[in-house]
Amino acid sequence: MNIEQAARRVDDAARYASAIEQMGTSEAFQVEDAYRIQRASIALREARGERTIGIKLGFTSRAKMIQMGVDSLIWGWLTDAMLEEEGAPVDLARFIHPRVEPEVCFLTKRDIDRPLTALEALGHLEAVAPAMEIIDSRYQAFRFTLEDVIADNCSSAGLVVGAWSNRFDVLRNAGVLMRFDGRDVQVGSTAAILGDPLRSIVQASRVTSEAEVVLPAGSLIMAGAATAAQALRRGLHVQCVVSGIGQAEFTTQHEGGHVNETTRND
Repeated sequence: MNIEQAARRVDDAARYASAIEQMGTSEAFQVEDAYRIQRASIALREARGERTIGIKLGFTSRAKMIQMGVDSLIWGWLTDAMLEEEGAPVDLARFIHPRVEPEVCFLTKRDIDRPLTALEALGHLEAVAPAMEIIDSRYQAFRFTLEDVIADNCSSAGLVVGAWSNRFDVLRNAGVLMRFDGRDVQVGSTAAILGDPLRSIVQASRVTSEAEVVLPAGSLIMAGAATAAQALRRGLHVQCVVSGIGQAEFTTQHEGGHVNETTRND
């Protein structure tokens, strides 16, 4: 597989909100190639002026690993262009079939330049916040292989981060609610994130070290979904509440652009 061509293909799909066929259907490729495609696609964004601000973790629940037939999590990049203002309207026109999932986001205070132990992880953190990730697979019908989703930056498309807190002590099994227009649409616990979201820092240090990447101080780490994702539509007020640390919210615009109605709820 031509890495640069594949990177441009997924980059164009995200940039122009135009779904593509799974790449693995035409040419088989390996996980290592998928991460090369992912990094090359992020390089295209950086060449346009975007700046990487951290990473996101995926498949952080055991159920999701079993569903996908894998035994380890995956990860992708966050850029400043993906960061939405908390409480502000989000324009769905730039997505193909967007979904949202509740998470927690960590802010680092020290460089992560090596694999960390659980005891070391907390010392590398400045704060934690309730957050939501907008995911938007660029593949048709939101269907993909493991390699496809990694190449597509693990479906990451946007993030909303609430107010920062230092309440790391409440994270192990905090209640999580996601609401659409005041109605609960997802209910869960932060325990779904690797049993304890702080373990995501250990995993983030492992995967970045394997990739020979240093996460600088001030980076964001999205720890992974606490519940299943929920399909977005226009005209919503979306809220995530994480017990003990607060809430994050945004709205979706009523008008403008297209959302792929045929695939959004697949």
